[in-house]
Amino acid sequence: MARESAGVLLYRMDGPLVEVLIAHPGGPFWASKDAGAWSIPKGELDEGEDPLAAAIRELHEETGASIEGDVIPLGSVTQKAGKVVHAWAARGDLDPSSFVSNTFTMEWPPGSGRLGEYPELDMVEWATPELAVAKLNPAQAELVRRLLAALASQNSV
Repeated sequence: MARESAGVLLYRMDGPLVEVLIAHPGGPFWASKDAGAWSIPKGELDEGEDPLAAAIRELHEETGASIEGDVIPLGSVTQKAGKVVHAWAARGDLDPSSFVSNTFTMEWPPGSGRLGEYPELDMVEWATPELAVAKLNPAQAELVRRLLAALASQNSV
């Protein structure tokens, strides 16, 4: 069975301009990776957990942000390694210089016996849709396109 994650793509608008919040994973493995390494704030679902509830929980744990108002369902995407990511978009704002991420423990370098504590995310930034598509995991880039289509549909009503 494929692993499943859920996340929230935060967005903000300045007139017709849209920006989305993208996140860089923490830890030494990701330290020097950029294009294709970024993600939406997301995490794995707990056993029996509602995916939207998991997405909101993960957003808060990984960034400190909370959702107020409606969410836009963005559906699911499957990443190259087979993980399924369920996603929603929500309007919000977050100061990237003051975000707070939870941490995890891992052995680094592998086989060294040394454990280190690392943030789940080491950086978040607001990006134009074009920049987000270039930086996000390729499967997750589709979520930005779906958000733009949903916003265009809302504006044409």
